[in-house]
Amino acid sequence: MKVLRTPDERFEKLPGHPFEPHYAEIADGDGTRLRVHYVDEGPRGAAPVLLLHGEPSWSYLYRKMIPVLTAARHRAVAPDLVGFGRSDKPAARSDYSYQRHVDWLRATVRALDLRDITLVCQDWGGLLGLRLVAEEPDRFARVVAANTFLPTGDPPPGEAFFRWREFSQRVPDFSAGFIVQSATATQLPPEVVAAYDAPFPDESYKAGARAFPLLVPASPEDPAAPANRRAWQALERFEKPFLTAFSDGDPITRGGDAIFQARVPGAKGRSHVTIAGAGHFLQEDRGAELARAVVDFLAASGGRP
Repeated sequence: MKVLRTPDERFEKLPGHPFEPHYAEIADGDGTRLRVHYVDEGPRGAAPVLLLHGEPSWSYLYRKMIPVLTAARHRAVAPDLVGFGRSDKPAARSDYSYQRHVDWLRATVRALDLRDITLVCQDWGGLLGLRLVAEEPDRFARVVAANTFLPTGDPPPGEAFFRWREFSQRVPDFSAGFIVQSATATQLPPEVVAAYDAPFPDESYKAGARAFPLLVPASPEDPAAPANRRAWQALERFEKPFLTAFSDGDPITRGGDAIFQARVPGAKGRSHVTIAGAGHFLQEDRGAELARAVVDFLAASGGRP
């Protein structure tokens, strides 16, 4: 497997991002060693709040939330998925599969020995993180699902997703900054747009980002569909605290919060949150508000700093 690594100078002087980089090394199934970047802020002895980004962003997406969490004496851990951010990037699209992403994330969580986890997941952060919750529930204390879903292909994703998937494969310049800006409700400064582009010096670094939309199960016969169905069976037995915190302006995941609330026992009877005035990337639009909802949820469900 050929692996690319974004030069460190691409990440210098990122606006609003004073966090020191940390790295873990994991092994792929073929023996390739991969370096995974993560942010780790707050007291190391505290239980971790695991912040998982999606497509085509990276842990920079959580820069507005991390200070709110650490001010409440929580530990915030925000990794970059393989293929994104400061993490290593396998160079071929064929290197990426849904299962491989799950395995890479599992290896990262184990390398960091994270336990008693509060998962905060958005976009592909949920498609991957919720699989881990289902498969290793003892590691997780609670979940916050924000603008995400766990598709099985039956029924297929909505029309908005298929428009996005077609765009992702046809657009000549797959600009992460442009995509994030297009799915936020607020205007981002040019330097913030550039920060989302920083992990990708050129098209050769974007295999993972280009591959992700094609890995979402869109039909019942998708290779990932059986594992996701099993994950749903596990989530339908998940009684630990589960909060939905969706925005009011995301056409991709709209209605997903109601599905989680109906199917996950731990979501029953909770004061779920709707973040007003936010698009798909609600961490950009209303990051501090979402972080306060997480802090309140932790306090209400026994998550002590």
